[in-house]
Amino acid sequence: MTPPQQNPAATAHTLTGQEPLFIVLNTGSGRGDAQILQDTIRRILDEAGRRHELMPVQDPLRLAETAEAAVRRAQEQQGVVIAAGGDGTLSAVAGVVLGKGVPFGILPQGTFNYFGRSYGISQDTETALRGFLSGQVRPAQVGMLNGRLFLVNASLGLYPQLLEDREAYKQKYGRSRLVALWSGLVTLLRAPRQLSLVLDHTGQSRTLRSPTLVVGNNKLQLEHIGIASEGLEQNQLIAMATRPVGTLALYGLLLRGLFSRLGDADHVLSFAFDRLTVAVRGRRRVKVAMDGEISWMDTPLEFKVADDKLPLVVPADPQYLDRS
Repeated sequence: MTPPQQNPAATAHTLTGQEPLFIVLNTGSGRGDAQILQDTIRRILDEAGRRHELMPVQDPLRLAETAEAAVRRAQEQQGVVIAAGGDGTLSAVAGVVLGKGVPFGILPQGTFNYFGRSYGISQDTETALRGFLSGQVRPAQVGMLNGRLFLVNASLGLYPQLLEDREAYKQKYGRSRLVALWSGLVTLLRAPRQLSLVLDHTGQSRTLRSPTLVVGNNKLQLEHIGIASEGLEQNQLIAMATRPVGTLALYGLLLRGLFSRLGDADHVLSFAFDRLTVAVRGRRRVKVAMDGEISWMDTPLEFKVADDKLPLVVPADPQYLDRS
């Protein structure tokens, strides 16, 4: 997929190509061997004569702490912070970078790489890094849930359960899209619990019973499942929910999603918004998923577009663009 055209007037940073790079690398995230990844990064940057510091993280609990250290170094030395890892790692580091006046780059290592592909950033580390070296800054919209950043989507209900089961299957059978699909089929065999949601949007309140609510911030992912994404171009997020259905109907919705026709389904509701408050009747806390990472949050939940744009470094040289 070719990324949208850069708007020069919206660019907050101009890169010289000499900025030092502070690379936060989650050694337990994504595909492949962490040492190979580090060796690849060092080789390419040494060949390019680019100053850099690798900041590997083994304990996920120290990811934010390491990202904060990287931001401080980048602020002091007019540098750039880069996150290397899966969607959760990219999201966690981006949450620290946002609003700090520091350009942000990514070396995506996740299974689907929706965020990177939306901006033409390759999943191949060498290609992504060489594209970064000749990069430019593009302001990127991000979403917020109760003050925490997400890049691709945030959800509650059935979708977090699907993600938990998918991760368990990946640990057992390996990371692949086929494994992800199979784990989803197995999860849907269990009757999902219906949530009683109270949605407050544009000053109006409505009640909805649904097994899940997903809020999307990624055009590529929405296009793949067949949900209209025009709201993203108007600085909005997209909410999606299904009305109560049985297991067979859920399988039907899954198939529609695979064939990019989910938006045509009678049981699917979707709408764009600037700010959405969600209360869950009978629940003070709910399990949520943000860019694949599961946690618990107090209700009500507030989804909104972040006030600041993320200063994302994207490839300027067309030969390094991911056009998939």
